[in-house]
Amino acid sequence: MKTETSLQSGIRINLFISTPVAILIGSVIISLAILVNGGIIRFKGAVAPTQQAAQAPTQPTQQAPQAPTGPVKVASADAPVLGNKNAPVTLIEFSDYECPFCKRSFDQLLPELKKNYINSGKLKLVYRNLPLPFHQNAHKEAEAALCAWDQGGDSIYFKYHDQIFTKTTSNGTGLALDQLPVIAGNIGLNVSQFQSCLDSGKYKTQVDKDIAYATQVGANGTPTWFVGKSTPDGIIDGQTIIGAQPFSAFQPTIDNLLK
Repeated sequence: MKTETSLQSGIRINLFISTPVAILIGSVIISLAILVNGGIIRFKGAVAPTQQAAQAPTQPTQQAPQAPTGPVKVASADAPVLGNKNAPVTLIEFSDYECPFCKRSFDQLLPELKKNYINSGKLKLVYRNLPLPFHQNAHKEAEAALCAWDQGGDSIYFKYHDQIFTKTTSNGTGLALDQLPVIAGNIGLNVSQFQSCLDSGKYKTQVDKDIAYATQVGANGTPTWFVGKSTPDGIIDGQTIIGAQPFSAFQPTIDNLLK
């Protein structure tokens, strides 16, 4: 009888222990399922779409970031430009150097945009920064790219931009910060001048202003794009495209704006 009682007690103890553990494990599984299946990661209004969300599901989930229903006035401001500054169409990108979906856009979309529009002077790409706070090195990388811009202008900026996206593993810390001056040297910059710019935080305020402005225009995740006809004051009536979309998601809109 004593043995049976002990056994029953043991069963009750095991149930007591295993039940909260099971709940915890179940919660983790559910959380992961939400992230993988079209969920988003929020931090003070910032949204990082998951891989499924970035591929524009045909039936968006309730959590998926929604594009504005009409054009949004967005300024290119004092930001680096890839392509002919007098191009008739402007594409403004809000991006994060450690965002894996921004890297996918760099790898897959940007070459198509260059080939079909940018290289022929039809489209210019304006790069604005939206480093998400859970990507630890993204803000400093954004500052570093602007320090490269400080030395060499737009062409050098995009050389540095390309090197970051080529070398980073994306997500989390990604590219080690000690590699930032190495990249500067590789593209022919004065490394001492570059490091001084970076250490001083010269462009921290500009990156912070980009983050605040992104929220203002509804860019709540990365990458977020606004495309519209170029204007003399640099403020476009932009149509919004969210996520790591394929070239086919951009082509009809750009072609229509070129008519």
